[in-house]
Amino acid sequence: MPEDPIARLLARPPDLPVAAGLADVLEAVRHSGVAVVQAPPGSGKTSLVPPALASLGPGRVVVTQPRRIAARAAGRRLAHLLGEPVGRTSGYSVRGDRQTSDATRVEFVTTGVLLRRLQRDPALPGVAAVVLDEVHERQLDSDLALALLVDVRAHLRDDLVVVAMSATVEAQRTAAVLGGAAPAPVVDVPGSLHPVETLWSPLPSGVLRMDDRGVTPRFLDHVAATVRRALAERTGDVLVFVPGVAEVAGVVRRLAGVDADVRPLHGRLPHREQDLALTAGERRRVVVSTAVAESSLTVPGVRSVVDAGLSREPRTDHRRGLAGLVTVRVSRASAAQRAGRAGREGPGAAYRCWSPAEHEHLADHPAPEIATADLTSFALELAVWGSPDGTGLALLDRPPAPALAAARETLTALGAVDASGSVTDRGRAIARVAVDPRLARALLDGAELTGSRRAAEVVAMLAEDVRAPGADLVAALRGLRRGGPDTGAWKAAVRRLEGAVTTVTGDQGLTDDLAVGLVVALAHPDRVARLRPSGSSYLMAGGTGATFARGESALAGTSWLAVADADRPSGRSDATIRSAAPLDEDLALEAASALWREDEQVAWRGGRVVARRTTSLGAIELTSATIAEPAPHLVATAVREGLRVDGLAALPWGEGATALRARLSFLHRALGEPWPDVSDEALVETVETWLGPDLARVRGAGDLRRLDVTAALRRLLPWPAAGRLDDLAPEKVTVPSGSAVRVDYDGDQPVLAVRIQEVFGWRSAPALAEGRVPLLLHLLSPARRPVAVTADLESFWATGYPQVRGELRGRYPKHAWPDDPWTAPPTRGVRRPGAR
Repeated sequence: MPEDPIARLLARPPDLPVAAGLADVLEAVRHSGVAVVQAPPGSGKTSLVPPALASLGPGRVVVTQPRRIAARAAGRRLAHLLGEPVGRTSGYSVRGDRQTSDATRVEFVTTGVLLRRLQRDPALPGVAAVVLDEVHERQLDSDLALALLVDVRAHLRDDLVVVAMSATVEAQRTAAVLGGAAPAPVVDVPGSLHPVETLWSPLPSGVLRMDDRGVTPRFLDHVAATVRRALAERTGDVLVFVPGVAEVAGVVRRLAGVDADVRPLHGRLPHREQDLALTAGERRRVVVSTAVAESSLTVPGVRSVVDAGLSREPRTDHRRGLAGLVTVRVSRASAAQRAGRAGREGPGAAYRCWSPAEHEHLADHPAPEIATADLTSFALELAVWGSPDGTGLALLDRPPAPALAAARETLTALGAVDASGSVTDRGRAIARVAVDPRLARALLDGAELTGSRRAAEVVAMLAEDVRAPGADLVAALRGLRRGGPDTGAWKAAVRRLEGAVTTVTGDQGLTDDLAVGLVVALAHPDRVARLRPSGSSYLMAGGTGATFARGESALAGTSWLAVADADRPSGRSDATIRSAAPLDEDLALEAASALWREDEQVAWRGGRVVARRTTSLGAIELTSATIAEPAPHLVATAVREGLRVDGLAALPWGEGATALRARLSFLHRALGEPWPDVSDEALVETVETWLGPDLARVRGAGDLRRLDVTAALRRLLPWPAAGRLDDLAPEKVTVPSGSAVRVDYDGDQPVLAVRIQEVFGWRSAPALAEGRVPLLLHLLSPARRPVAVTADLESFWATGYPQVRGELRGRYPKHAWPDDPWTAPPTRGVRRPGAR
């Protein structure tokens, strides 16, 4: 019987730090079924832990990797250690590429592939163990896979072994989530990386890393210069970290002529070129990579790292509906990961393109994707699993409520979930396509309009994030069809996507230009855009303005666009269009039909009611016409807004209206309900109630000034209490002289201003509001000047009047000033002492 290759490997493992901890890992999973392995990069955990688990018994060990390139490389590396071709004992499965067989015992997959399998059959038949590698990266898929596996162990397969592997101090937190009732055991494997010297290479004065167009050319010059320095000062190969594919190409160009093989490395390269970058050659090498080489991958021969200090992270502007990758400063944890790549095979050096002072201001760790990314795919996965809001799932972090709500809204618009958030049949079909749900919708619906082949071509181009020259996606598609560096991965994606479409129909005679635009618009209807009248910018249906970068695109000036990718630089109101395709109005209306609406818009502008009927596509106004007789409720709303802006002074507040309002205000303060609040704020809010049918005739400020405000206010009087208004808050009070004197309700307390002689004989003034509020008497001289203020007339006659009498008798001798005001007859005019 031939020797078991896994047993042979474990009997004589390579000299890697994790080998010393394998027994502890196996003991942990035998006892608990779960474990967390914490080991630094380069310790060999990816190569040795999975075969160790496979040695426990029958069944396949599935190992997740965050990226396709890492899954392929890990499968090949383990196959090399086993002395076999890839696809036998060790294999891999990634989107568009699979190397496995019936003999495969360890299979490396992307986390997305594992999620598809879990959704298809949560029991994972034939799988004995799942290893989640690089969980510290906190990608959305890895967080979700961890949560779903915990759910599977709890409710379906308690025999499924799950091991999470991490390179950071988050191991304890991961253990708490993975273990369920009790934390999973943590196996800490110390690393034995070689020392790495840190060398600082700060920017020259006046050089910016980024501007509103992205990473600057001068910064890439600086990175290339730092690489040349590393080649001169150190031996061995150099690994360079830059944020994205464009920066990889820019640095590779700048290193032309160096005495080394310069190799690009990123996920969009053909497999042959990826393998070339990961294989040591006869000459020194410079590998210029995105973050794919930060962890998981082994790049042999590297003794120096040059770190540009930038990374790409997902960010979402939910208000504007813009999501994508943005370039940010690297975290200290990521910088340490990158530097560690120089110490795997011997002492090394890390050249950092920033200063020690800048390093102190870097974030400790990158933000978990669940906190910053678009959650549409994540929300669809939750719905397919049967937990639309993630309740009951062991997520390391809860999704932010606004982001999850925005994702649910998008899925509802796509028809992927119903009003309760439960997945629909269409949602399951979209989920099976294994691309972003918006792109899946574009593929399924676009196939019926453009033909399945063209729809698959466009969706594959968007899914593979193919760079569009001059932001022109049609030009990008033609370039892909001719062949180029991105063609291999794109063609594989086209074949896969075309196979996912069951409906194959005609193309309705659309040109490639319009077909591309239609598919893009189906994916992103809120980014359908029309040229503004200025001709220099666009308005997208979602309400965001957009422009092309200066002089960058031949599409500038096209009347209608379907925008595939746009970002909004900090400090700018308009987004920058990164990729788009032409469209026409008919196709825009077809693709974004859910955004079409017809509205009556009635507004107060410049002192007038302006009424229009508009048709629009989201924020894009298509037609507009004046309405002769707008709906009364819309007029009322417009007038209310006008009064809110211009103030109630725009109404004709005559004396009667002002007095009635003051009386009502008094009763509201004194008695409360049912007497209405007539403050400015309350009257504006209830304008439809009290101005009522008068509003429909209002077209401008002149119409407002002709309104009968007194009659309008009387509509607010409560029934039947309105019949007691004159008793509770009389407009006038009759005093002992027989005069009916008006009550002033403008202050905090009602005031009766009356000449003192007219209230002789009055022991007390009446109290208003059911006797709760006494009248405040302003007692006047014969010349109607105030001489006393009192709410207690009886007390005034006893103590205040003698002094007032003495002062007024000399000043007004023709008037009667009796000694006894209690019994003296009241008078309206002059009455001499003793006169009859």
